Amino acid sequence: MVTHLARVLHLSPTLFYMLFFATLILGALVLGFILNRIIRYWTKKWVSTWGELFSSMLEALLVPSLVLTSIYVGLEVLSLPPRFERLGSKLLFALAVLFVFYFAAKVLIIALRRVGQRNPAMEQVTEPAILVVRVLFALLATIIVLEHLGAHLTAIWTTLGVGSVAIALALQETLSNLFAGLYLLADRPVSPGNYIKLDSGQEGYVIRTGWRSTTMRTQSNNIVFVPNSTMAKAVITNYSLPELQVLANIPVRVSYGSDPNQVEKALLEVTREAAQDGLVGLLSDPPPAVYLSPGFGDSSLDFSLSVSVRRFEDQVPVQSELRKRILARFAKEGISVPFPMRTIGLDRATLESLQK
Repeated sequence: MVTHLARVLHLSPTLFYMLFFATLILGALVLGFILNRIIRYWTKKWVSTWGELFSSMLEALLVPSLVLTSIYVGLEVLSLPPRFERLGSKLLFALAVLFVFYFAAKVLIIALRRVGQRNPAMEQVTEPAILVVRVLFALLATIIVLEHLGAHLTAIWTTLGVGSVAIALALQETLSNLFAGLYLLADRPVSPGNYIKLDSGQEGYVIRTGWRSTTMRTQSNNIVFVPNSTMAKAVITNYSLPELQVLANIPVRVSYGSDPNQVEKALLEVTREAAQDGLVGLLSDPPPAVYLSPGFGDSSLDFSLSVSVRRFEDQVPVQSELRKRILARFAKEGISVPFPMRTIGLDRATLESLQK
């Protein structure tokens, strides 16, 4: 029948087979396009529901499944020569393997993207994970297809094994930074906008965490690039967690003859007046506190004034303004700020030698 139809159309059997399969595949693509348009219409009505997840998976898998079905129907309908049947069977198996792995990868990718949509901070983790899923499933599908087609992969595996060891040794530092970056993105000890300080001394605002390094901006508006492996091993002080509000301490020294109660009262009143005047960055809640600590210095009574500021970067301007107000208040009340003093005791022989 096929041969008769090919003769009627004045076509060779091979060309007829090609046109027949091309027609089936084209019909599957057109049908898949039409059905995808219908599915997209319903997807918009199922936002943030299980129906949206199901329709997204169906939309992604509809065209591949229709193409695979069309090829299977063509092989069943046509009475192909043995070599074409063998070729078609191998092609059908390869497409089926690719379809199965594509389906599994698509499910994982959709799940990862939903995680990223629910928690935008996780997008930096989900995007690399999606890339890894695609590469891994594509590699596995390719290996299975090549094995089925009779390709001997022993030499390839040996070459890849030796090459991977060499690459791992050459890129040891790069891979260390890559996996440390994934750890930082997943664990999130720091986030963009946080002000942090490392135990090595670097400090600043976190701009971004990349695959190789973490970018920080210092208060002098310079950029510091810290390798992720260093960040992962460092002791990090995050001044933006658990909240932006921080406590700032101002050391105050007065003469030993000063009344501690008078000093404490003056410091608290100065801080409250500054808050009432609307000093930018200074908070009145929690209220300021004054402590006679560390206490007895070499030449002064040492107090600590603790105030609450809005953000870490507000510490310096708030401390500067409060110090100026404290000096003015001390001058008004006669409280003196001493200079460092040392008492040196000399024996009689030394005094006599100095008097000569």
